[in-house]
Amino acid sequence: MSQLPNCVTSPPWWQLITWIADPIKFQVRCQKKYGDIFTLCLSGMGPYVIMGNPQALQEIFSQDARCFDAGRANELARPLIGSNSLMLLDGDRHRRERKLLMPPFHGDRLQTYAQKICQITQQIASQWQPGQSLIARTAMQQISLEVILQIVFGLSEGERYQQIKPLLIDWSNMTDSPLSSSLLFLRFLQKDWGPWTPWGKMKQRQQQIHNLLQAEIEERRTMGAELSTDILSLMMAARDENGQPMSDEELRDELLTLLLAGHETTAILLAWAFYEIHKHPEILKKLQWELVQLGDDPNPMEVAQLPYLNAVCQETLRMYPVIPVLFPRITKSAMTIAGQFYDAETTLMPSIYLVHYREDLYPAPHQFQPERFFERQYSASEYLPFGGGNRRCLGYALAQLEMKLVLATAIAQVQFNLAEKQPVQLQRRGFTLAPAGGVRMKVIENGLIPKKEIALL
Repeated sequence: MSQLPNCVTSPPWWQLITWIADPIKFQVRCQKKYGDIFTLCLSGMGPYVIMGNPQALQEIFSQDARCFDAGRANELARPLIGSNSLMLLDGDRHRRERKLLMPPFHGDRLQTYAQKICQITQQIASQWQPGQSLIARTAMQQISLEVILQIVFGLSEGERYQQIKPLLIDWSNMTDSPLSSSLLFLRFLQKDWGPWTPWGKMKQRQQQIHNLLQAEIEERRTMGAELSTDILSLMMAARDENGQPMSDEELRDELLTLLLAGHETTAILLAWAFYEIHKHPEILKKLQWELVQLGDDPNPMEVAQLPYLNAVCQETLRMYPVIPVLFPRITKSAMTIAGQFYDAETTLMPSIYLVHYREDLYPAPHQFQPERFFERQYSASEYLPFGGGNRRCLGYALAQLEMKLVLATAIAQVQFNLAEKQPVQLQRRGFTLAPAGGVRMKVIENGLIPKKEIALL
């Protein structure tokens, strides 16, 4: 057997606790001591080779996908999203499912979704009044959940719509701290001792959501949804090479994955974007100036192509990766990556954070500088907010579109200030990293500042 590189020497139980509590600081400490590639041994989960080296990542992404099992490496997520989620599949089944799911998230469909994203944001932002205090992550979660329900499910009213919204919020809030997030990492805590225990409550919420999703699928099959443009209808209409549709179980688990991954991650990123642009008034001014050049009631797809808005979103994605590492990949046979030999069954885990904070790629990496994306084009192994290779996030185009349009629409409709001056810290929230406290904002006034006033700021 080959020796794994740069093994972290602290006890495995301590490594796991530290990983749950603060995976960013842990990675940074290890990188300083061991270099860009090192091995963690997380108690009960086995060794992970953490990779913060772009060359190593480029070699991984360019390998034939059949050289790795990535779905098998995501077992931690199975209790939440079920066995049929794309995240947990490998081989032919992964290729089949990905091909079936791809069309609704790309191409002309995005133009259909863009208008709806703007309408939802305008409707919710119209409720924010001068003097009101808001938590940005909560406000953005309200928007992103509505986007998911309307665009993915085609739901905007009715009893099922009213039932699923609070369930999803409650379910995602059950792991809103490092302590409660331990449920997802410590299997001995995953015991259902009834609805009053943490895991029992989580499984109860999950079952309630499952039942609502199943009822929606069955109703769609009965009614027919040939003319609908929501993603669920398109998923149900898709057929593989053998003419077979996705089963109810596959649909349900994929919908659950979209609900969890789609609304929570986008809300977190938008909260960080609000934090940074209001911490740096000159950045907000540039955004506002760019927006007013489009005039009143601009086309959403024109808004999405604004260069400075795009750079602000790219820099937010760089500085605040929602998940600190990419999906692990388990080698199926022995291979050499970046000059290091690895045996079969070695788990490799690319680190988004370590790559995104490399001084040689991103000078002054702790400073929010959207302009860096005008100065340099980054490769897929240097900038990877949505992953890479055949495991790149399926909904990345929709996620970027939503992020740009919600941010632009909100700052065009409402003027904010940060409610607190102290720096906002990262905090684990389930599998994700979110702003501690959610970023507190205060509404100053409604409406975009006129062009003349922006010029004088």
